[in-house]
Amino acid sequence: MRNVLITAGAGGIGLAIARAFHAAGARVYVCDVDAAALERVEAEMLGVYTRRCVVGDRNETTAMVADAVEKLGGLDVLVNNAGIGGPTAPVRELDPAEWDAVLRVNLTGTFDVTRCAIPHLMHSRSGVIINMSSAAGRFGYANRSAYSATKWALIGFTKTLSMELGEHGIRVNAIAPGAVAGERAERVFQGRAQASGRSIDEEKRLGLASQSLKELVDPRDIAALAVYLASDAARSISGQVIPIDGDMQRA
Repeated sequence: MRNVLITAGAGGIGLAIARAFHAAGARVYVCDVDAAALERVEAEMLGVYTRRCVVGDRNETTAMVADAVEKLGGLDVLVNNAGIGGPTAPVRELDPAEWDAVLRVNLTGTFDVTRCAIPHLMHSRSGVIINMSSAAGRFGYANRSAYSATKWALIGFTKTLSMELGEHGIRVNAIAPGAVAGERAERVFQGRAQASGRSIDEEKRLGLASQSLKELVDPRDIAALAVYLASDAARSISGQVIPIDGDMQRA
């Protein structure tokens, strides 16, 4: 039975991942900023540990990882899912404070959680780190510079960690979802519509135009991929970025 820590695991993709690991028999610890959502997780999945934590606050993340290791009795799998979408605006109009906020959560927050988790993962016989990047980490996105920059950076972070931790038997991979069904995608399409003057439906059509499969990604499919990457079946996979995006063909 594996011990799994999932950041931002009380909603969206993170919740789907928590459900999948729980269903697979893992011991699961979820942190999130949404206290009410954490209560729903506790009610839905018996035995899951939860803690409110602002990923981006170094003191909180340090305490959270220590609590997770204590409650779980060790750590085998870390899923760095926490992230914020940030503003939709061209760089010349971007508020520097909003840029800083995105980097603080998406990149520095991931660094902080990972740095604290590594000593414990080194004690595992099957240590795994999964970083949630994005199609925005493979392609540039106009008016989403902060978000895209952090998701590109997470890929470099993933490949570097794989090199550093391979000798300890720890595998590190990144998942790069495309447009995922849910509230966040709806907000993104709304933001794009406001910036472009087009309708939300038109932005959705344009957003899927580069995909071979013209549908949003189901969070449950991303969760299934995460469980696979953490399993022994993926024991030779490390340092990779796995797109799950309906086959985006944007060059």
